[in-house]
Amino acid sequence: MTKHSGFTFESFQRWRRGFELAFWPVYFGVNTVLNGMVSVMDHPDSSTWEPWVWESSSAVTMLALIPALVYVSRRWPLRLETWQRNLPLHLAFSLAFSLIHVVGMVALRKLAYALAGSHYVFGEGWKDFGYEYLKDIRSYFWLLVGIGLYRLWVVRFQGEARLLDEPDVGPPVESIEQPERFLVRKLGKEFLLAAREIEWLQASGNYVNLHVRGRDYPLRTTMAAIEARLDAQQFVRVQRSYAVNLEFLVEIEPLDTGDARLLMRDGVKIPCSRRYRTALRDRFGQSAVA
Repeated sequence: MTKHSGFTFESFQRWRRGFELAFWPVYFGVNTVLNGMVSVMDHPDSSTWEPWVWESSSAVTMLALIPALVYVSRRWPLRLETWQRNLPLHLAFSLAFSLIHVVGMVALRKLAYALAGSHYVFGEGWKDFGYEYLKDIRSYFWLLVGIGLYRLWVVRFQGEARLLDEPDVGPPVESIEQPERFLVRKLGKEFLLAAREIEWLQASGNYVNLHVRGRDYPLRTTMAAIEARLDAQQFVRVQRSYAVNLEFLVEIEPLDTGDARLLMRDGVKIPCSRRYRTALRDRFGQSAVA
């Protein structure tokens, strides 16, 4: 196998989680410093520490809202085929986003001012909230755009799976209802992925990630929909968000809670809920090591 030097998506995967966790604190930290410097110049009559409290309280509260924003962007994406349905939801979410942002930053400011022996007053109530909302709705959608572009970049390099289409002419080569292969698009190229090679599946918002040899290929579907189309003798649902290929299941570890932990051939451990544990153990047979 030829070794490639420099940046690869495989190398990025090793520190992807750390990058995603560190990006937002760094992003808001840099914004706070730049906005704080401008705010100090714009408010020469205020104490030097006050503009820094204003900017840092806003940034900390918005940073705390990022996990929720990532979730709603995944759960209700704004794509060409979904934006008309999901845009009203995001407008409502932006209002809640702004309300939580304002309440959080005002609370932090009041605390900081109290520690400094002073008192903070938030403008003129709802009038000032309207002003803050105009800023927050822009921030909300710009953050959505940033998250969406990053996710698009990841999908492009990672590859995205889809079901094979029924041919326009003639009968399909293989079953459409129970596909033997999936089409994966990656970096402008396409290749076929055999269903039997899928080790396990995980639901993630509007997608189900097909895990194959250390790679995840997102398929735009629901777990219930894809479960109904996979070979029931080979694939078993083990939790609300997970299904496994029995060929790659190594061990079932019972837990005191009544649930179980599944060890896959690649070393990944997958949760198994009590609801599915007995049926899985019966299907897995005596080869399980408990």
